Amino acid sequence: MSTNRRDFIKKTTIGAVGISLGSSVHAMSAKSYSNIIGANDRLHVAIQGLGRRYSAYIPAIVAKENNIKLHYLCDVMKSQRDKAALEVSKVISNTPKLENDIRKIIEDKKIDAIFMATPDHWHAPGACMAMQGGKHVFLEKPCSHNPQEGELLVAYQKKYNKVVQMGNQQRSSPQSQEIIKSIHEGIIGDVYNAIAFYTSKRGRVPNQVKANPPEGLDWDLFQGPAPRRDYTDNTWDYNWHWYGWDYGTAEMGNNATHELDIARWALDVKYPENVHVNSGKFHYKDDGWEMYDTMEATFRFAGNRTIQWDGRSRNGYDKYGAGRGTIIYGSNGSVFIDRGGYKLYNLKGNLIKENLSDGKEAGTALGGGGDLSTLHTINFFDAIRGKAALTSPIDEGAISQLLTHYANIAHRIDNSFEVNEQTGRIFNREAMKLWSRTYEPGWEIKSV
Repeated sequence: MSTNRRDFIKKTTIGAVGISLGSSVHAMSAKSYSNIIGANDRLHVAIQGLGRRYSAYIPAIVAKENNIKLHYLCDVMKSQRDKAALEVSKVISNTPKLENDIRKIIEDKKIDAIFMATPDHWHAPGACMAMQGGKHVFLEKPCSHNPQEGELLVAYQKKYNKVVQMGNQQRSSPQSQEIIKSIHEGIIGDVYNAIAFYTSKRGRVPNQVKANPPEGLDWDLFQGPAPRRDYTDNTWDYNWHWYGWDYGTAEMGNNATHELDIARWALDVKYPENVHVNSGKFHYKDDGWEMYDTMEATFRFAGNRTIQWDGRSRNGYDKYGAGRGTIIYGSNGSVFIDRGGYKLYNLKGNLIKENLSDGKEAGTALGGGGDLSTLHTINFFDAIRGKAALTSPIDEGAISQLLTHYANIAHRIDNSFEVNEQTGRIFNREAMKLWSRTYEPGWEIKSV
């Protein structure tokens, strides 16, 4: 890595070390670079979704050495567009156009790439439209709303040969890359179990009440691919996560995506053989939260390997000594990994090595960004230019995302099920009814 790049990373809000691409990182084929623009060309980008997450991309976008021009800020809520325009104007010289409909941006042939940070139900349809329109995509988690969308994302990426980075930014952590490479090389012996966890203190959620959409909100476009319904108060501003399955994917899609991806990466597994969950809504039982707020999920893989999820959205008891993270167990020791680095322990539980980052990536706080988000965005730009392999290509991300969909499906049918470990398909017929979802007519993702 160049000195300039190192200086940039130090100067942006993060204080991280340089990018490190270990041998375990999934590499793109030579063919995938065949239509990619030259390394010295400026990239023209747009951001769709201007809520709590978009600002995480800005440090990498504004850094002169990355040679990026931000052309559009897109959101279905006018106040979000105006607020983002004001904030971005403080750090860039040009004035991005404000747009509420991503389809108009996709039609603009000068746009090379789009960052998508919308509600979950928009992710896969928007990304597929963007790829079809010739755009590279930085796609926030969850990359899909259901398993079928994950399959379609991978199919579209292969057909249109675009760079699609999933927004599980811990894949770009030098510390995570380092220790997982060491785990694969046997530093803790034969790995057999991973515990991924998330603990938060979410409070009451308003009960839904029919209301007129707030001023400036394009409610029809917010719904997009989802079936149409009347607006209910406070839906658009984050609480869509908890108001049924039309828009959100519950805490599994919202947060478990990150830690389950690390667990699967460390154990070097793909599809499980069996999925079992215990879950329910146990807190503020009379409020508007319609999802589970507590879930324990177990994914059993071939070779007697197991991943367990422990998610507690509204009980802040600090069971593991951190708000989120992943513990990997092996025959000769264990490792704790989170966004701040890793700690390596021997069989007696003694700390024998640690590598902690001095960066500041958001943990359980809403939205946020930091060193890993910036590294992940730089990696996206470098991959488009053919200078690096993606750290989280969509074909890998979609497999990790599938674990969250399995758990949500098991919760919704209140039953465990077996999985075909070769194809990822579920043997249970009732479960397979939730493999896809109902779309608003005209918004279906067409097969390619």
